[in-house]
Order: sequence, then C-alpha cells, then structure tokens
Amino acid sequence: MKSSRADTHLRRYRRLGVAAVLLATAGSAFGCTSGSTDAFLATTAPTASAEPPNVQAGIPLPEDAVNKAVAKLDGIVDDVMKRSGIPGAAVAVVHGDKVVYAKGFGVRDVGTGAKVDPDTVFQVASVSKSVSATVVAAAATKGVASWDMPLAEAMPGFKLADPWVSGHVTVGDAFSHRTGLPPAAGDKLEDLGYDRQYILDHLHLHKLSPFRISYAYANYGLTAGAEAVARKSGMAWADLAADAVYKPLGMTSTSSWYNDFVKRTDKATLHQKIDGRFVPGLVRDPDQQDPAGGVSSSVNDMAKWLRMVLGDGTFEGRKIYDPADFQPAITAQIVSGKPRQMDARAGFYGYGFNVTTSQSGRTGFNHSGAFVSGGATNISVLPSADVGIVTLTNAWPIGVPEAVNDSFTDLVQFGEVKFDYLDLVGKAIAPLIEPVGSLVGKPAPTNPAAAKPLAEYAGTYANDYYGAAKISEQKGALVLTLGLGKNFPLKHWDGDTFAFDLDTENAPPGSVSKATFSGNRLNLEYFDDQGMGTFTR
Repeated sequence: MKSSRADTHLRRYRRLGVAAVLLATAGSAFGCTSGSTDAFLATTAPTASAEPPNVQAGIPLPEDAVNKAVAKLDGIVDDVMKRSGIPGAAVAVVHGDKVVYAKGFGVRDVGTGAKVDPDTVFQVASVSKSVSATVVAAAATKGVASWDMPLAEAMPGFKLADPWVSGHVTVGDAFSHRTGLPPAAGDKLEDLGYDRQYILDHLHLHKLSPFRISYAYANYGLTAGAEAVARKSGMAWADLAADAVYKPLGMTSTSSWYNDFVKRTDKATLHQKIDGRFVPGLVRDPDQQDPAGGVSSSVNDMAKWLRMVLGDGTFEGRKIYDPADFQPAITAQIVSGKPRQMDARAGFYGYGFNVTTSQSGRTGFNHSGAFVSGGATNISVLPSADVGIVTLTNAWPIGVPEAVNDSFTDLVQFGEVKFDYLDLVGKAIAPLIEPVGSLVGKPAPTNPAAAKPLAEYAGTYANDYYGAAKISEQKGALVLTLGLGKNFPLKHWDGDTFAFDLDTENAPPGSVSKATFSGNRLNLEYFDDQGMGTFTR
C-alpha cells in the first residue's frame, strides 16, 4: 500500500534504509583463510573484544543507552504530533525481552474523539511485509516451504512475461522485490475491485526488468511469493499467519483478515489531510494483498512480535522459527538504493525488511508502511542494542513514524538526535501524496473544441490487462465503468478528450485523469503509466 506508491518512496528515502552492509575487509580476510573460521578468529581477533570485526560497531553505546532514550520518548512523540497535527499514534519499545514502553497518544478518530491506547488496533500497511517474512521463516522451520522454493512448485499456473523466469522465480525473489516486475505491479487492478487470483493471473502482461539484478517494490510480487507458501501449507495466507505466528505469540488483536479489523471496537480510523485538516480517509480493505499490506495489530501485540524477533525466533520458551531460517530475511539480498557519491552508503533490501548500517556502524533492519488512504507505520530494530521500536499512526504518510523511530534509535546510539527527521522525511515524501495527472491544477479550456455526439463514444472497449471499459451515456453525460463496477463520470475537456476524478489508494485526493477517444480506441492516462492504458472497441 497498494501498500503503495507512497510505501515505495518511504522506503527509498529512509535514512536508516539507505545504508550499506559493513565488513568488506573482514569478509575478504575470511575468504582467504584455510581451516575453520573459529581458528582464524582465535588468532587474529583484537584482544580488546571477543567479537569478530564484522560484529563490532564503530562506536560504543552510551551508558544506559536504551533506558535514557526511552525516558525521552514522551517528549519526542508529543513534539512530532504537535508539529504534524496527526490525530493519533501508539508506540512500543522492546528491550531485554521485555516491553519497556507502550503508550497511546491522541485520538482514534477525529469525529468521536476516542483516545488511542496501547491496545488500539491500527492497519499496519507494509510493515505487514516484515511480519510475513517471519511467517515464511516459521514455515521453513517446519519444512513446509523455503526461501529458495520456486513459485511454480506450489502454483503450476503462475507465469511472468519470461517463461524461464516463470519457472525459476522463488519465494525469496518475491520477498526481495527482484522478480523484474515494475513498481506497484497489480496495485491499480486491486483499486478496480479485482481479486488476488485475477491480479496474479495478469502479472505476466507486465514487461520485466532483468531478473534478480533489478529492484522494484511490488506488492503483488511479494504476495505471489506468500501465496505459494500458503498453498504449499494447504491454507489461506491469513490463516497460516495466525497459526504460525499470531496464535503462538498470543497476538489476540492481530489478524491478516480485514473483516477482523472491522469488527474491533478499539480501532483507529484512517485519516487524510484535506484543506489543511485531518479528516477520515478512504476505507482500505487490503485483503487481496494481505501478505504485503493486510495486517492489523496493536503496539502491545507488535511488541510480542518484536520480542520473538529479538529472541531469535523464540517467545517465552516456545520456538517459532529457527534463526537460520530467518537470517536470510535480514541479510542484504538486493541493492534497493544506489549511492550517488563515493562516501554514501547504499540501501539494501532483504526478504521483507530494509537491511541497514547506521552512522554508528551498527547493523539493523526496519520497514515503513503507508496507506494514502490514511495510515503510516514503522518498525526499527537494532540487534546489537537488543532493542526494537514500533510506531503506528492513523494519518497518511508525512514522516511521523520514521521521525519517532529514527530519533529514538539516534538516542540509543549517540545519546542525541542527529537530524530533524520529521522535516527530512516529510520533505522527501511530500510529492507522494500530491494529486497525479497532467490536468491537475489546470483550468478548463475557455473555448474547447466541441465533442462528437455522445452516442458515438458509447460502447465496450477491451483491454487484456484491465478488462473491459464500458462507456455509457447517462443523463446527457458519459460515464466510464471499469473493473468490477467502478464508475467514473466523464467531464468534457476539449474535443475528444474528457476528464475524470480519482480518489483511490494509488491516486491521492484531487487526482485527475484524461480519457482520450480516437476512433475505436480509448486511452486512459492514469492507467497508461506502463503503456497498458489503451482500450479498443
């Protein structure tokens, strides 16, 4: 979400997400040795530390770092909420296998004024990808599936544009966004009401970038990988997630079924910012991409999940997954952000996680989530400090959860906050919630060329990817019907060009698309970003 165009850029501009894996020197040394690594370390490791070079951080943690950082969290959250104006947030911190902080701030809904508490359930958007990675790790530990399992093994009919890729793409490829699918492939089909099977069946119509060396954040690419694991397990993904992770951890307020979220009484409403005010946003039912964006949870529940992650897959004595089955998820699998200068760190993506190296030289992993419909979330983990933080909010992405979590992790590592993250991240993602379309902000022509008689435009126009586009005349105007009954009134613009408004997960409020007729052809600008938006009558 979509976990989404916004999600893509949130990840891309995360400071902690734009980092490199360290230890090039140590790695080279290990590759030159004969005999065991243990023997090598015993004779060459620095006497000041028993840790190998690739584990040591660049600077030590401040004394009592986590507790001191936690003591400042109230002020951080209060400041960020005051400056941003968002309605509500909840934050939890895990350290030493304990929940050391869990609080709610603000309101669940601006209309009701009901307060947020640590049990308030939020839609976590693309943080779902990280949760889903632990579900796959659990399935791998049980021998049900693996990161290296080809999707075709569980889904014989699955295909992409290249037949060889279709037979070789794996669960890991899907979870690291290296399938070759373009960004957000399939998201607009979901907006039109199509179900998961239709969307997966039509991914092969997308042109592919080079397999395994191209990174493009695609919700339905990851969903395809999760679906293969679910089918191998013989159950729906949402049920597999519950059986593998939610139930064993006692995450009673967590689900990957949207209907479970709807039934909650203590839940947060999505909010968008319209005319300078946060107001209830769109309803966001992400069931069709639930492994990528469909989890709903509270910070109390997410804290249990963080305890499991920091506990190497064990929670209160119960083993959920083997650490070896999870390690690939937090290991760099693909370059997600190429540096533009020699002294900059690259960004890496694992399986459902951003994999990071901070300014202190500490490795970590994190993920943001965002719905343009009105939600933003983030989790961030620093294993060397044995700490993880989760921030969930009920407002569309303007950098709030990143500001909270990055400020906190700065305090843990340095004893001070290094940047104004709300300003830094907010500026980076501001364009992502702006309306789209070449007609946005343009006045209608004062002397437009006349349209043809409306009946001449009417008919059904076919498209292999989006399905039929039906143009009908209703009350002296044209109406466009797409997908499963999604209607868009057309307004004449100029000659054979009409316009229609959009307000969906992938099109922020105020978005406008052109609909241009040319004989028996109809081009829909908004749906043509990858050259797939022309329909033929």
